[in-house]
Amino acid sequence: MVFPDIEIETLAEFDQVVARGDLSGYRVQSVNLLDRTLALLSCDTSAAVFLGCPMAADASAKVRADGALVFPPVPDLPFNPYRGLLYTPQELFDALPSGYEATPDAQTYAWLQEAKADGDVFSSMLRSIHDDAISDALDEHLTGARVVGVMGGHAMARGTAEYAGAARLGRSLARAGLTVATGGGPGAMEAANLGAYLSPAPDEAVEEALELLAKAPSFVPSVSDWARAAFAVRERFPAGGDSVGIPTWFYGHEPPNAFAGHIAKYFANATREDGLLARSTAGVVFLPGAAGTVQEIFDNATPNYYGSRGEATPMILVDRAHWTERLPAWPLLRALAAGRPMESRIALVDSVDEVPETLAAFG
Repeated sequence: MVFPDIEIETLAEFDQVVARGDLSGYRVQSVNLLDRTLALLSCDTSAAVFLGCPMAADASAKVRADGALVFPPVPDLPFNPYRGLLYTPQELFDALPSGYEATPDAQTYAWLQEAKADGDVFSSMLRSIHDDAISDALDEHLTGARVVGVMGGHAMARGTAEYAGAARLGRSLARAGLTVATGGGPGAMEAANLGAYLSPAPDEAVEEALELLAKAPSFVPSVSDWARAAFAVRERFPAGGDSVGIPTWFYGHEPPNAFAGHIAKYFANATREDGLLARSTAGVVFLPGAAGTVQEIFDNATPNYYGSRGEATPMILVDRAHWTERLPAWPLLRALAAGRPMESRIALVDSVDEVPETLAAFG
């Protein structure tokens, strides 16, 4: 069954629908309607829902009288719980020239720390509404995309061979027509998003970008310097390719990276983790990591084991020594897969350069 698109998320979409004279049954999400009073007064808004849409008092009274539901904007929040679109790096890092602490990303994390401390049910509700809106926007953005997840540790430093390898991987996957999705943070995640961002650029641009980033190898001790280096690369190479980052304020000490074109940032880490893996329908690549990456391997293995999402998605673990000796996740994964359909959908490779061909072989 094909459901009609009843969501309005931009002013342009609002104007298109109003031109037809009827807003009945539509969901208008985080659109500023202060300059659309006449339109609201003159069209049918029965059974419509307005989520965080600023509007004039007389317009609000009229649409309520029509039977519409109006959820007003919530004042004094550093985020919009009703947002209809994914974040951009520029939005999350706005005010970065004044320091990372001044950005909406940092201020939202500070709000979360206070909200968790006071235990206010209203704050919990706002977080839930926000995360559901993000999931909705993410699904809309990825419609029709072949998504491959790239997982890996946050400690992978800029300027290292491992970081450069993860960037090569992201670039190769994007050039193969895949949408790269990562956990959206620093380290291996940033490198993969960087590679996808530089997918339209020549090889020499990649080397130049890696050199620029190496001047600020980590977000410790200064997130501000780390982020500014990333935006310097974006300014040097403005026509970047798209990819998705899916980070969380649960790990607020880890900032999002600036190379994912679209960012689905969540409050709830469990929702974020499951959503990232579930949407990686073309497969998941696991670069060397620690506890978080190990968790992601088996979070992904479980639905593959039970077949709860249909056909098992490919799983490729990179770095034989890491996954068989340092953190021997591979032997356990192989034992779980034995005799099950997922057995033919897992692989262990030595380097990132083997991943594109291995992934393509899964079909």
